[in-house]
Amino acid sequence: MSRVAICPGSFDPVTVGHLDIITRAAKMFDKVIVVVMTNSSKSPSFSAEERMMMITKACEGLDNVYVDCYDGLLAEYAAMRDAGAIVKGLRAMSDFEYEFQMALTNKKLNPNVETVFLTTKAENMYLSSSMVKEIARMGGDIREFVPDVIHNEIINRLQKERN
Repeated sequence: MSRVAICPGSFDPVTVGHLDIITRAAKMFDKVIVVVMTNSSKSPSFSAEERMMMITKACEGLDNVYVDCYDGLLAEYAAMRDAGAIVKGLRAMSDFEYEFQMALTNKKLNPNVETVFLTTKAENMYLSSSMVKEIARMGGDIREFVPDVIHNEIINRLQKERN
């Protein structure tokens, strides 16, 4: 039986923190599907297709990682992909409360899926896509926060928004 995991998120844009969680999940599971999800409470700076492309570039060399997008319930997506796990990264206790609620909801909707929490590395505890976007829009250096392979794409888009 293949062990398939889903790493969901908005990834707007993907950060080194996201990439760390994806890389660690890829060591734990046979197949990891990084799925760009729609979050109705957020207004993304990048289209779903752009985010998928950036994740694909950032995950080059991770042969068991695949990228997809989905506009629906995560529990349904996990069932469609025969995934047994949802992998979520946790930065702080504030993340845990929300993610725990989501894990219980997903379990109720899809009893065949478990949520696995991976804690972030200490150096990524403060890192978020929102913070990266704000720094980039203001002309700051985000090189430490995003994968090198997508750095220029992020800067070019977000600094254009500023002008």
